[in-house]
Amino acid sequence: MCTADGNCVPNGNGSNNPPDDAGCPAVHVKATPTTPTVELLLDQSGSMTATYGNTTRWNALRNALIAPANSATPGVVTTLASKVIFGATLYSGVDNNNVTVPPCPRLTVQSRALNNYTAIQQLLQNANPLQDTPTAASIDAVRTDFAMNPPAQGSPPIIVLATDGLPDTCADPNPANQTAQNAANATSVLAAQNAYAAGIKLFFLFVGDATQAGTHPQQMANAGAGLDPVTGKAPFYVATDPAQLTAAFNTIIGGVLSCDLKLSGKVVSGSESTGTVTLNGVPLTYGTDWTVDADGITLHLLGNACTMLKTVAASTVDATFPCGSVIL
Repeated sequence: MCTADGNCVPNGNGSNNPPDDAGCPAVHVKATPTTPTVELLLDQSGSMTATYGNTTRWNALRNALIAPANSATPGVVTTLASKVIFGATLYSGVDNNNVTVPPCPRLTVQSRALNNYTAIQQLLQNANPLQDTPTAASIDAVRTDFAMNPPAQGSPPIIVLATDGLPDTCADPNPANQTAQNAANATSVLAAQNAYAAGIKLFFLFVGDATQAGTHPQQMANAGAGLDPVTGKAPFYVATDPAQLTAAFNTIIGGVLSCDLKLSGKVVSGSESTGTVTLNGVPLTYGTDWTVDADGITLHLLGNACTMLKTVAASTVDATFPCGSVIL
């Protein structure tokens, strides 16, 4: 209190832990999710017309990707277009007149963008299977495109390759024997390795019965994950019916979505639990729903909170920490 002559003296009502004053407010930090960039590399060969459950492989592929939101099982692009930067490349060896037109491969491309559902839907609805499976050249083309049109900073580039058979090549579209087929397989594995070396992870999805494919799916998965093609144990995906195909796409693409968020400030070590974090306005519990990495700038959502971040469109995360606990 102040005395009549202007001196400040203790009045006995203070404490050693005063509240924050107006000059030291709580700090609100922006939590930014990692948005992956996914190129769907889709086999457009003639064998995609084969019967597949109660439909064809091609129709099942389209449904798995672009089935509308009001369907029993919405497509993965339908549900995740707001959270993933999607692009799509259909690949074959011939044009719509069944004529090989240099250069091979024959690609139909929808460029990558966020909220790209409508464009990819139109691409797939207007396309039908053609012929040939020049997988290596098609991977190389996507790798080159990523180099020319790189993802935004912090957005990991990914190829999801969906094919229903062993590859051929532009030089040999109809391998006549096992030696020729082995050579085509090897070029595809090398292309996946080159993509990984360029910083692009590749996931391999086999549409149909893979028993005739031998070790090729495993080798492609290994190469796409940066492992030894022969000895690696990277997961690869086989879908023998439409339901499995939809599930595989959701598993692959859902798996690359991250629940790690970058904060716009650094949380002082030891102050992590003092923060308040909300997801879509709902408070989350420290240690159960969220935590902060040792670097002080990476916020991890856990458990159900992570699932909600991945599945609820336009989710927002807010983080607030008290005075003195964040370095901006």
